[in-house]
Amino acid sequence: MDQILKGIPKKKDPRLVVGFDSADDAGVFLLSDEIALVQTLDFLTPLVDDPFAFGQIAAANSLSDVYAMGGKPLTAMNIVCFPVNLFSVDVLRETLAGGLSKIEEAGAVLAGGHSVEDNEFKYGLSVTGSVAPSRILRNSGAREGDLLILTKAIGTGVLSTAIKAGVASSGDVNNLVRTASELNRAASEIMLKHDVGACTDVTGFGLAGHAREIAAGSGLGIMIVSSSVPLLPGVLEYAGMGLLPGGCHRTMDFCSNYLSIDKMIPRNLSDLMFDPQTSGGLLFTIREKEALFCVDEMKSEGIDAAIIGQMTGSKQAGIISVF
Repeated sequence: MDQILKGIPKKKDPRLVVGFDSADDAGVFLLSDEIALVQTLDFLTPLVDDPFAFGQIAAANSLSDVYAMGGKPLTAMNIVCFPVNLFSVDVLRETLAGGLSKIEEAGAVLAGGHSVEDNEFKYGLSVTGSVAPSRILRNSGAREGDLLILTKAIGTGVLSTAIKAGVASSGDVNNLVRTASELNRAASEIMLKHDVGACTDVTGFGLAGHAREIAAGSGLGIMIVSSSVPLLPGVLEYAGMGLLPGGCHRTMDFCSNYLSIDKMIPRNLSDLMFDPQTSGGLLFTIREKEALFCVDEMKSEGIDAAIIGQMTGSKQAGIISVF
C-alpha cells in the first residue's frame, strides 16, 4: 500500500503509531496514554461450499490481525460483495450467521456493515480493537536468539487447491474448515503472558514470506527447521502432486533473493513453506527460556503450537534459512 501511495502527500499525525508505512498487520491509533485503537479490514472469496463455514473462516481471518498486534477485538462491521443473480439470499444469510458466530466468540459486537452487488462473492470484516500502548506487538521487535513459535498447522492453500481440483476428501474439507475457522484468541491470550519480541499472523505470503517480514523488520535472520513445522493431514501428498496455489509461486519469487534452503529437504516439504494461508496461526518470537512453557500451555488448550526456528544475528539480516 505504501508503494502505491508513494508521491501522494500524506499528513503525519503522531497519534497514528502504526500505519501503512510499515508491513504490520493492522493500524494503531493512540487515544490516550492508556489505550489505543487497533484497526484492520479484510475479506475473502469462498474457500468451501458451505456458506456458514465460509462466514466463520472469513470472520476469523479478519479478526486475526487484531490478535497479531496484541489487541482485543471490540467491534466488527460486515463487508459484502454479493452476486444476486447467482446465489439466493439464504446463502448470504448463512454466511453472515457464520461470521456473527465468530464475532461473538471473540467477545466483540457486530456494529453494522455495507454490501454491494458484485459479480464475485466476497465477505469479510472491518474490525476495531483495543490495546495498551505499552503492549503493542509489531513484526519488527525480534531479538537475536529468540525462538520462533507457530500456533497453527499450515497447508490451507494446498487443501483449497485440492478441493477445487476435486481430489480432496470430506476429511480434508473438515480439516480446512476446522483450522481456518479457529480464532487466534486463545493463542494470543497465552502468548501475551510471555516476553514476546515480534508477532504477525501467517496469511497470504505463507510461512516464509511472513518470516521474511519479521527478519527484515528486526534486522536479523531467521532459521526455520522444516521438520518442526506442523502440517495439516494430507498436504505433503497434495504438494507432491503439484497442487500448489498461484500465491505459492509468487511468494517463492518474492523470497528468492533472501532465501537459503537445504538441498536435503524434500521438494514437497520446502514448497509448503510458501503456501499462502487463510486465517493462519500466529507467528511470534519469544525468549528461549520461556518458549517451552508457552508451547506446553498452548498445547494443553488444544492449540497446535510448535517451536519451528530461531532468530539469528544481524549478519544474516533479512535472510531466511530453511533446514
